[in-house]
Amino acid sequence: MAGNNTAYNTNAPKSVGPWRSTNKLVKIMNDSFYDLPCPVNLNAWWSFGSMLGLCLVIQLLSGLLLSAHYTAHEDMAFDSVVHIMRNVEKGWMLRNIHANGSSMFFICIYAHIARGLYYGSYLDKTVWYFGVHLFLLTMAEAFLGYTLPWGQMSYWGATVITNMLSVIPVVGESMLRYVWGGWTVCNATLKRFYTLHFLLPFVMVAVVFLHLFFLHEKGSNNPLGIESGTMCVPFHPFYTIKDLFGYVCFSFFFMYLVCVDPELLGNHLNYWPANPMKTPIHVQPEWYFMFAYAILRSIPHKAGGVYVMFLSIVVLYLIPTLHTGKYRSLCFYPLNQVVFWVLVGSFISLTWIGARPVREPYIILGQCLSVIYFSSLLLNPLSLWVWDKLLEYPKFCVSRPVDLKWFKFLAYFKLLKLVNRENSAREWANKCSKM
Repeated sequence: MAGNNTAYNTNAPKSVGPWRSTNKLVKIMNDSFYDLPCPVNLNAWWSFGSMLGLCLVIQLLSGLLLSAHYTAHEDMAFDSVVHIMRNVEKGWMLRNIHANGSSMFFICIYAHIARGLYYGSYLDKTVWYFGVHLFLLTMAEAFLGYTLPWGQMSYWGATVITNMLSVIPVVGESMLRYVWGGWTVCNATLKRFYTLHFLLPFVMVAVVFLHLFFLHEKGSNNPLGIESGTMCVPFHPFYTIKDLFGYVCFSFFFMYLVCVDPELLGNHLNYWPANPMKTPIHVQPEWYFMFAYAILRSIPHKAGGVYVMFLSIVVLYLIPTLHTGKYRSLCFYPLNQVVFWVLVGSFISLTWIGARPVREPYIILGQCLSVIYFSSLLLNPLSLWVWDKLLEYPKFCVSRPVDLKWFKFLAYFKLLKLVNRENSAREWANKCSKM
């Protein structure tokens, strides 16, 4: 009887799931990473998102350690960097990790943006907008960090870029003086940039969490751009293995930059202390800003160049509204694949042009590539619409469905319509429908 009473006891302990699913705090992390449902067909391009998380952690930790030895003063900043490189235990490695970590950050972020453009991830508008916010914050953070060594290129790069504020109508000059803290880039500027460089990463971490929150709320896109609710697998172990492999590949290239060729992506002029009395022949930013710098110098007018350069970046906010296709992914749009790779080619070419001297033929090449860059962005919605129209079957011209092998038929049909041969076009369509 006692055994029977136990069988019907409602207070008897119930079977519970894994600890990670029952602990309230751990469950949040578990649902966001470990057991997160992911589309089964994600490819290697999706690994760049997790690599960006790795980059952010590396930059936060290395920057925090470097800040213990850095001195934000115009007379001591350059010497404090030299002290880190020469006297601090493994300081050379720490500084190379932080300096080249920014380059790796931008390599991953550009690949991440390109994947979003190709596979239509921008149609999740909230996720995309937070991603663009993060991109702009990363650019601001990289610029602020570039000025801190207070080398020759750091000083003059800060002078050139902050001068862009002067093109803002009415308040531009006042804003410029406020940012400088004086009549030119000086010690007050360096202190302000260092403070912002230290605080901005914490804002970035908050935006990252919002980016991931909205991403996991709806789920990841996939290469086909279709609903994948019934074709999902847990994040672990399927994608943790892929991401770990991505981390290994990332680490090989990163350690090559840190230990073998740390100045591959740097500028040798930054090993000279800042000299306000001597302007370098070619003032140029880091490589990841070169595409925007090339667009800036392609416009002869100062204000016009700044506006167009700014537009080349914030145009990412307009991408979701410019989508006119019926499908998300460019897998279904061969014309747009060509346009996409033209965009990528123009971006890489502009980066190269930005590192060249300001003389012919680089000036005209930069102007042509700037036109190609913006044209490819504007042609994308048009080519989406054209391809969808080409795929639409001209049902108004035939009495019954035509075979799927319609390319020859479509070419003749459009040609006859083009030369105003309406009757011939209808006759050709009916003839093909009876074949």
